[in-house]
Amino acid sequence: MRIHDVLQAKAISEVITVGPDAGVRDLLALLAEHNVGALIVSADGTSLDGIVSERDIVRHLHHDGTVVNNTVGAIMTAVVQTCTPDTTVDELMATMTSMRIRHVPVVEDGALVGIVSIGDVVKHKIDRLEFERDQLDSYVNQGA
Repeated sequence: MRIHDVLQAKAISEVITVGPDAGVRDLLALLAEHNVGALIVSADGTSLDGIVSERDIVRHLHHDGTVVNNTVGAIMTAVVQTCTPDTTVDELMATMTSMRIRHVPVVEDGALVGIVSIGDVVKHKIDRLEFERDQLDSYVNQGA
């Protein structure tokens, strides 16, 4: 299984981005509006300038209660772990676990093509296991 399969199975494939000059309050509104935990930071909507998550907001809030008055660029993670559509699900799961990250942008030929969350990966794995279980059950019960 590859990340390409995970992206195709997602109900919503649109990647929501926010500009680095946007305010943190705008970021909060976008996270709530789209019910997501992270957004890609992109000046033009297609490049990858960074990523910003609920976790980034909380960490900055702990140190500076005025974080909501900052820009997204001031709190984003600039060095971003990415994957490609050809990355295997197991490889990405290992990366997410070892780096303790929950969202990974998918990049192909330098262009942003999607974002995968740990929830997307787990759902895909569960769906695949249920399919295999059903196939085995069908095979076993064929002879009965």
